[in-house]
Amino acid sequence: MWKCWWKMTRLSPSAANKKKDRVTIGKVGAVHGIHGELRIIPLTDFVERFAGMKEVMVGDEMLHIESCKFHKQFVLLKFREYPVREQAMRLTGQLLTVARDEAVPLEEGEFYTFDIIGLTVYDMAGTELGTVENVLRTGSNDVYQARRPDGRELLIPALKAVVKEIDIAGGRMVVDLPEETDDAH
Repeated sequence: MWKCWWKMTRLSPSAANKKKDRVTIGKVGAVHGIHGELRIIPLTDFVERFAGMKEVMVGDEMLHIESCKFHKQFVLLKFREYPVREQAMRLTGQLLTVARDEAVPLEEGEFYTFDIIGLTVYDMAGTELGTVENVLRTGSNDVYQARRPDGRELLIPALKAVVKEIDIAGGRMVVDLPEETDDAH
């Protein structure tokens, strides 16, 4: 899990669904074996969700899961629509998504990474500081990587002492930055 005061799912910004009506949970890697199984790179902290799934959207196509196995850091999925290796190879690189209402429910005060990305960041006085572009995992706490209006980068520690408010519906985050971070704006 993420090392911050709320739980979020891991998701690279490039995999974030722009409309946010679908949630990306994995990416198709290489074919595994000769029977059409595919290595799925999980893009979620809730990897166990794959075991109970019957279908998933891969690219723009709804596919039915025939089998699911866990192998090292991958999930091996076999889809009914792609019974042989040669056919399954065509899916390499595609993203696996589920409807947003199928996302693993979170507790109050917990957020998905894809909801954090895109928030407008404001300081305590209401001045716009930038927009969150990425969430970086570090050894001690997560860091929100934001882009200032002038194009410069702003790094925001994901700590209660710094992040005062997250309003997903309002598309905003309010922060109280330490002096050494704040002086650059």
